[in-house]
Amino acid sequence: MNWIRNNDMEWPEDLLELFEDPILENVRPKTAPLTANDRRVKTLQEISEWIKNNGRLPLRSGAIKEKCLWKSLDTLRKEASEELKAYDTLNLLEDKV
Repeated sequence: MNWIRNNDMEWPEDLLELFEDPILENVRPKTAPLTANDRRVKTLQEISEWIKNNGRLPLRSGAIKEKCLWKSLDTLRKEASEELKAYDTLNLLEDKV
């Protein structure tokens, strides 16, 4: 059996040929489900985008979407992890900005 190095892994040549078969053209692996931390990062990025678009932090007294973002930010600040802080480009996770 011949082995070929591809993307830092070694694969049997027969298997690589199978992957190239047109029948498998639309076959893709399932995407991994989002973890709790992935959801927190996504929420932080959504809040950051909202702030960039509106030029201010979301307010508790704003429209429903703004209230939701305010509450999410409040919760993220209470549960902030070092891993999440790596995605905090606007320093939103500090107690008060």
